[in-house]
Amino acid sequence: MKNIILNKLKWFFLSALIFTLVSFANEMFDENTIEPVNIVPVQHHNQLVPTPAEWQKKHQEEETAKIPFVEKDFVGFKEALAFKESQGKYNRVNTLGYLGKYQFGRSTLRELKINPKGFLRNPLLQEKAFVANLEKNKWILRKEIKRFSGKWINGIKITESGILAAAHLGGAGAVQKFLWSHGKKSMKDAYGTRIEHYLKKFSGYDLSNIQPKKKPAIDLE
Repeated sequence: MKNIILNKLKWFFLSALIFTLVSFANEMFDENTIEPVNIVPVQHHNQLVPTPAEWQKKHQEEETAKIPFVEKDFVGFKEALAFKESQGKYNRVNTLGYLGKYQFGRSTLRELKINPKGFLRNPLLQEKAFVANLEKNKWILRKEIKRFSGKWINGIKITESGILAAAHLGGAGAVQKFLWSHGKKSMKDAYGTRIEHYLKKFSGYDLSNIQPKKKPAIDLE
């Protein structure tokens, strides 16, 4: 009987001790004493991972910032177009063999009576070729420029500079088909860029200093 009483007393004191320790632990880790946890946004290479919309906006801002001229004049036009074509690099050759700052095809250069050999090493010739090609396209498309400038096709306001930029991309004939079909006959280049994109992207530049010429001459001196 004595042993039974002693065992019960041991279990009583042991239970009391456990209860005391648990109560003390609860007081020590009371929710009011726990410091709040700061949630850190996910990072990638020390930069916050942007949303798709933020990424697109950032890319557009960077692209615009790299264009050296943004005035709506001839210089702004040619530099914006050059950046789109080659990032403004005179020595650029794309995967289809188009050459230079403005990405001329060899057939276009021959039409302008320019030998493609050495073309990449001659920045001045590239600039003259660009002007001559504009002059020629402005002569070919003179009726379309007069007829369609200021009108809207497929949600795009047609302008002289947009027409000439689209001609640089796909040729004057493709632009004529698009305009006279009121947007029903379109085309895209080998990389999937449609002339509508150039009509819109390069609209509104003042190219009044470019004179239409049927056979523009290039001074090679």
